[in-house]
Amino acid sequence: MEIQHAIIIALIGVAAGLLSGLLGIGGAIVIIPALVLFLGFPQQLAQGTTLIMMVLPVGALAAWQYYSKGFVDVKAALLLAAFFFIGGYFGAKFALQIPVDMLKKAFALLLIIIAFKILFIDK
Repeated sequence: MEIQHAIIIALIGVAAGLLSGLLGIGGAIVIIPALVLFLGFPQQLAQGTTLIMMVLPVGALAAWQYYSKGFVDVKAALLLAAFFFIGGYFGAKFALQIPVDMLKKAFALLLIIIAFKILFIDK
């Protein structure tokens, strides 16, 4: 990996970590588009890379901050994790069968829907 590439990846990681800790967003919302736009990753490579990154305990320190202040429902988190595990397996199998352009558009549409709901519908 060339140094410029590594620096861009490091900056993406820092930005995603800061936003995740600050806003509670999933890193994928930042990392996947950044890998595609700034480094030219194909959609599936960006998604797979992000999933491997999340398998590691990257959010442990941020989660600890919330937990130590009483802002974690452990039972809900464990239930979410169990079903995320199952859903992630089937979602990945499905994503690998979808053409890259269709997958990229679906991801972009999801981000637009989420942004619209947060901006105009949630109160």
